[in-house]
Amino acid sequence: MTTEVFATAATAFARLVHALPTFEGPGLGEWDLRALVGHTSRSLTTVSAYLQSPAETADLAGPVEYYAAVSEYLAGADAAGVTERGVQAGRALGDDPAAEVDRLVAQALSDIDGVGDPVIKVFGGYGIRLSDYLVTRVFELAVHSLDISRATGIPADLPPDVLRCATLMAASTAVHFGHGETLLLALTGRVSLPGGFSVV
Repeated sequence: MTTEVFATAATAFARLVHALPTFEGPGLGEWDLRALVGHTSRSLTTVSAYLQSPAETADLAGPVEYYAAVSEYLAGADAAGVTERGVQAGRALGDDPAAEVDRLVAQALSDIDGVGDPVIKVFGGYGIRLSDYLVTRVFELAVHSLDISRATGIPADLPPDVLRCATLMAASTAVHFGHGETLLLALTGRVSLPGGFSVV
């Protein structure tokens, strides 16, 4: 099931990229639009890359634990380095970003086809099941597709199964970090979320 939702999210991202009339202009924060698209495409390239690095044990029990590890890692990471990786990924899309994204989607889907659910090694050397890692990629593809949509005014048109997976991931992560009550109250119209609130 996770592979199908990942395929749907990747296809929706590619469709959005094809709808962009330009890759110039603002994107998100320090990223221009090309860098934002490039950063989003890393949710495809990392799948292909990490499948080449098997791990012996699943150090991370699931996608929520993955984001807990990411949060700890980013607390000591060089923010400029994270930004630069997005910029470099944008440059790597070349003269025809839409065609390159199509190629990356096809490669990622080909790579996960028939491999089962191996334990793969991700950032920091952590091991995680492929199925759990793909949930995080659905989340990233969904959120950044919405970022691209907000930056350009072009609808992301995310399919319901993608939105469901990403939203459940966000809610579970909020609970893990102690924000479950705040999120639940906001979702039921009791309160407004604090400014700058984020589950990741």
